[in-house]
Amino acid sequence: MAKLANDVMTADPTRCSATTTLDEVAKLMRQFDCGEIPIVDTADRPIGVVTDRDIVCRVVAEGQNPAAHTAEQCMTSPVITVQTDASLTDVLETMQRNQIRRLLVVDEEGCCAGIIAQADVALATRPNDVGELVREVSRSSGLSSH
Repeated sequence: MAKLANDVMTADPTRCSATTTLDEVAKLMRQFDCGEIPIVDTADRPIGVVTDRDIVCRVVAEGQNPAAHTAEQCMTSPVITVQTDASLTDVLETMQRNQIRRLLVVDEEGCCAGIIAQADVALATRPNDVGELVREVSRSSGLSSH
């Protein structure tokens, strides 16, 4: 039987609201050992994501104080998602097409249900699929990824 997003995702990820300060987001990343936090509205629907790289590049590297900025000011939006019943092929294609290393999973109501990281895909797929994912996600988009 083919694996679905629901089979490989980390369920019920830590999330924040748009008004959470970035220092609090960073503390949650450290506490839960993750590099991306979904930002959700009051109905638990994803409205964006904040990565550790977002905080560093958009705030800290600009000499600004993360405690003075909210998730909304730093988040990447709109957020790319797949449904819990998406096939692993769909997950791979979505990550490749959007050049993203993590992908949010939503339930039938559009609420945040989980998150899938490149490592989750690597553990669940054939090595050649993983190689293709890494190549596509790492492909230059004109922005420096170093």
